[in-house]
Amino acid sequence: MDFQVVVLAGGTSKKLVPLVSKEVPKALLPVANRPVLSYVLELLELSNLKDLIVVVEGQDAALCVGAWISGAYIDRLHVEVAAVPEDVGTAGALRAIARHLTAKDILVVSGDLVSDVPPGAVAAAHRRHDAVVTAMLCSAPVSGPSESGSTGGKDKSKNPRCYNIIGLDPTKQFLLYIATGAEIEKGTRIQKSILRASGQMEVRADLMDAHVYAFKRSVLQEVLDQKDTFQSLKQDVLPYLVRSQLKSEVLLNGVQQAEETGNEKGHDGSAPVRRTHKCCAYIASNSKYCVRLNSIQAFMDINRDVIGEASHLSGYSFSAQKYIMHPSAEIGSKTTIGPQCMVGEGSQMGDKCSVKRSVVGRHCRIGSNVKVVNSIVMNHVTIGDGCSIQGSVICSNAQLQERVVLKDCQVGAGFVVSAGCEHKGESLARKEK
Repeated sequence: MDFQVVVLAGGTSKKLVPLVSKEVPKALLPVANRPVLSYVLELLELSNLKDLIVVVEGQDAALCVGAWISGAYIDRLHVEVAAVPEDVGTAGALRAIARHLTAKDILVVSGDLVSDVPPGAVAAAHRRHDAVVTAMLCSAPVSGPSESGSTGGKDKSKNPRCYNIIGLDPTKQFLLYIATGAEIEKGTRIQKSILRASGQMEVRADLMDAHVYAFKRSVLQEVLDQKDTFQSLKQDVLPYLVRSQLKSEVLLNGVQQAEETGNEKGHDGSAPVRRTHKCCAYIASNSKYCVRLNSIQAFMDINRDVIGEASHLSGYSFSAQKYIMHPSAEIGSKTTIGPQCMVGEGSQMGDKCSVKRSVVGRHCRIGSNVKVVNSIVMNHVTIGDGCSIQGSVICSNAQLQERVVLKDCQVGAGFVVSAGCEHKGESLARKEK
């Protein structure tokens, strides 16, 4: 479709420490034992969008991501990995690769998106309307598992910073207004000209900006060049394009134009309003899954969903007991694996263990009498006898000695938790050098 696709894969996001590190950038965080970036790459491949630029923050992270892609997708996709400086923001990342952007339209997709909404449909809507930008919107997720004894943060969805206020025209195809959480707290004002031009506007607070945008390249580059303080596509570029899409004719062609079209004046005698460019919305159906891995809570929610109600996204086949266990994994006698669980390749568990609503990675060594509930255990983790882990994330190569009790904790890569320790709501990690 002559679309160039840019995947913004981030780097080592501070919000995800200690899960991310120099060795494991955000793009390679495991979701059901697959790097999160693989979900976006396969979604693009299904839409036949195979020519990609993957943008990674930081040289080290870019090398890790590039090495993984070249092994996993060697014959399937044409991917160029571009390293940009850390913390430049999404708009800064596009500015940094501007000379690589040559197509008429650019599709920008966040590398942390786990979704089954076809990006090709967003691209097609963008072309159909000849829009300057088309943003994909989907139902805002209600955060936090419904099970009791789950991780904290059930009320995150009530935090006003998580909301967008979105104004749509009556056909729900055009984006007339957008404000993000931080602005809403200050109070919201809507220009009269928007209401005059569209006749009416539907205001929604139940939609999430999924961070999938189709842009007309010439306009995107002009905005990035002229507005060099813009750092974020979501907070800066998109609201700017939406705000500036309506211009009074007077401003464009002087008074004469207004006199000639006097019959089109607003009810209050003001100048007529003309849309100078179109900003469109592609609203995903409610039945589609669409969540971004941009917090530790989201990491846990997505892992739980992808081996649960959104299991069609994982690409794995489930046993009759509704869990996924690699044929090479071994479990001891009287060990029970509940539904919506996953045990990865080469992992071994002792006797009388219990695993519920959890993911266990590859090549883990788990002793006897171990309980794992609502948790994610990454690869090459060692867990001693008698440990109890609830609502926690254990990163690769970590070691839990005997009788460790963890509740709502994150254990960083390679960290050793001493025998008999109990921790609640803590982040345990080695200091980064």
